[in-house]
Amino acid sequence: MAKEWNELALGYAGAVVGAGCVLILSIISPWGMYTGAMQLMRQRHMFWSLGFGGTLAGLVEAAVLGFIAGYAVAWLYNKFNR
Repeated sequence: MAKEWNELALGYAGAVVGAGCVLILSIISPWGMYTGAMQLMRQRHMFWSLGFGGTLAGLVEAAVLGFIAGYAVAWLYNKFNR
């Protein structure tokens, strides 16, 4: 029998990765780097924008979505791998 995945651990990892990506993109975008990724972020994330408030809102949004996605993947893996 395969070992079960820890749902909370994968959820937290997804939250950290998502928030980290938003933070890195928010820091480097004003200098003209990765403008295509910046445009994609504007289209896909409801609350993200350049600036302190938009970055903070984008961090929270990415962390929540990353947690939900990671938790769901681990839950589905555990559900169907029995």
